[in-house]
Amino acid sequence: MPKLKSFRRKRKKGLFKKILVICIWLIIAGIILGSLIFIYFAKDLPDPEKITERRIIESTKIYDRTGKFILYDVHGEEKRTVIAFEEIPQYVKNATIISEDDNFYHHFGIDIKGILRSVIANFTNNRISQGGSTITQQFIKNAILTSERTYTRKIKEAILAIQMEMKYSKDEILNFYLNQVPYGSSAYGIEAAAQTFFNKNAKDLTLAEGVTITALTNATTYYSPYGSNLDKLKERQEYILDRMYKFGYITEQELNEAKQEKLEFSPVKGNIKAPHFIMYIKEYLEEKYGKEYMEKAGLNVYTTLDFDLQQKAEQIVKEQVEKNIKSFNAHNASLVAIDPKTGQILAMVGSKDYFGESSPDNCTPGKNCLFEPNVNVSIRNRQPGSSFKPFAYAAAFKKGFTPNTLIYDLKTNFAVDGADDYIPQNYDGKFRGPVTLKNALAQSLNIPSVKTLYLAGIDETISLAQDMGIQTLKDRSRFGLSLVLGGGEVKLLEQTAAFGVFANGGEKHKTSFILKIEDSEKEILEEFKDEKEKVLDEEITRLITDILSSEELRMPMFGLNSKLYINGIPSAVKTGTTQEYRDGWTIGYTPSLVVGVWAGNNNNTSMKEGAGFYVAAPIWNEFIKQAYEIKKQVPKDDLENYFNLQNNEEFVKPKEIITDKPILNGNFVNEIKIKINKVNEKIATNLTPIHLIEDRIYREAHTILYYINKDNPQKTGDSKNDSQFNNWENPVIDWANSPERFEIYNQEPPIEYDN
Repeated sequence: MPKLKSFRRKRKKGLFKKILVICIWLIIAGIILGSLIFIYFAKDLPDPEKITERRIIESTKIYDRTGKFILYDVHGEEKRTVIAFEEIPQYVKNATIISEDDNFYHHFGIDIKGILRSVIANFTNNRISQGGSTITQQFIKNAILTSERTYTRKIKEAILAIQMEMKYSKDEILNFYLNQVPYGSSAYGIEAAAQTFFNKNAKDLTLAEGVTITALTNATTYYSPYGSNLDKLKERQEYILDRMYKFGYITEQELNEAKQEKLEFSPVKGNIKAPHFIMYIKEYLEEKYGKEYMEKAGLNVYTTLDFDLQQKAEQIVKEQVEKNIKSFNAHNASLVAIDPKTGQILAMVGSKDYFGESSPDNCTPGKNCLFEPNVNVSIRNRQPGSSFKPFAYAAAFKKGFTPNTLIYDLKTNFAVDGADDYIPQNYDGKFRGPVTLKNALAQSLNIPSVKTLYLAGIDETISLAQDMGIQTLKDRSRFGLSLVLGGGEVKLLEQTAAFGVFANGGEKHKTSFILKIEDSEKEILEEFKDEKEKVLDEEITRLITDILSSEELRMPMFGLNSKLYINGIPSAVKTGTTQEYRDGWTIGYTPSLVVGVWAGNNNNTSMKEGAGFYVAAPIWNEFIKQAYEIKKQVPKDDLENYFNLQNNEEFVKPKEIITDKPILNGNFVNEIKIKINKVNEKIATNLTPIHLIEDRIYREAHTILYYINKDNPQKTGDSKNDSQFNNWENPVIDWANSPERFEIYNQEPPIEYDN
């Protein structure tokens, strides 16, 4: 046994030596390999002494769909003023280190831990997605290398970073960085950024202002003070401030004061057309191609925007909002126009005036402003009110219900199983008794619409809305019957595009905003490809369109020749108003154009009672009329470069639907005809003398659940055991038995036979 133990010890010792030898050789091989890689790449790299000279940047230009109008020259006016290190506030330096490279003063140009993290992440994703870059590396990338995501570029970047660290002090490198880094809005370096965003010198920045500018470097377009994400910029600022406090760079008092300081950004300057659309495009370009590449590559971006329509949209929105402020306390509006046949965005007005000032003067952006100029409301979540109803009605028609289906507009409590009362009201507080689905939708009646959603199914309606392009209703557990009245938030852009499915016979085209992107060598990086999908039966879209385009059907609610009617242009339209008049919507379409309009206040302050469609419909109406007039003026030989509206198009009428169920054909009364002996009031038989027989009609009035299977309305069956049956049936019985009814309903027919 002792010999065996001795043998095992020797064996382990030998194995350890072998492992040690292998490790040594691996280290030697690594050093040799690293040296060879260093020598191979270093021979072609520039002298670090000269890399502070920033290379010439070729600007990226964003055009309209014709290529004739430059909407924005991304670097048409590159701003940079180099200042001394001493003129840069210490808190800007600290904030930069905290947010970009908290180990800056302790590494030698590259961060080994960061590299290991990025390598693991990149191998996991099978692509270069995380870089683990130090401030030194970021400066190298901005000053001399490209932003391409390759391992070769990362190796060169690391070599140059090490060389630079050997030649310059940490303070010098940080100074290079702070004078070179892009902060967005064509501002390069901290001095240009201070002038651009706060109209002051860098040395005069407050702690809150300096940290806010520092926050921009993480994603200049996304966090831009002139974009739609001011709340996210504030979150980023506070995150950096918290880290500065944690690392001891500021006191608790300074932390709290900086968080509470109200920031006043300078008005945006420069030649930018369709600004909300441009910011939308820039965010896309930055996310897909990378911020630095987008800024330096000299791209030519041809968008789907129709500049003629855009200019007219901006004018109409601005003029109508001025009227809305005076009449309805509605301080803002947004408009989106889309080609339903391609999904291309033709116009996007995110607010009444991108270059305006927030109101009231003392408001805090993102919290209590009636109007915020830079926020693009068309891509923000807002409750749609009744403009969501067509999705529920389409889902009901898809299930087998018809436009003539009879439903009762009566006061109804939809609560079941001890739940809280849910008793919706109509816009005008009235109840209309029996109405058809087509009348209920055209007149935007709430109670019948809630019933329609129930018949169609909440899940089925959400699924259809999602298929048509609504992406915000993800957590289905949040939504109940109030969904049909606008209980779920949507984006104006998405809902407008979804209405395009109704305009286009059930075919959805992916919403797009790029026609073509070329690099500086005219190589095409991407090009518009029409991605379409059939999501709804064509006949169902014709049913919805026929209802929403009918002046006759909506007349009882909106009157004749309202702002929902456009003489000479076939148009289908739906309005929406949210609770307490916080939002006014109008979304409608012609065969070639779909337009959505929102009006209200950014901070959800209520408009005046009754505002409703009066704040949005005039914008929708005027824009469509002007759009068709503009397109009449386009020269025929130049039509291929422009968006073309067909002035002679008409909506296709749906086929007539006839079923064997009276209530689906619009008959609210079910008639039972019985032959009786008029003397003894018994059912006549072959024994009853002919001269005593008469036809007697007994008229029934019941809820639709009394007659049909709600899950399959065209088949036999009923829904008398449904949880909503009594909620719906009892008001109908009360209505039928009310004193003002001249007819007699629900009289029991005889059951005895005359024998």
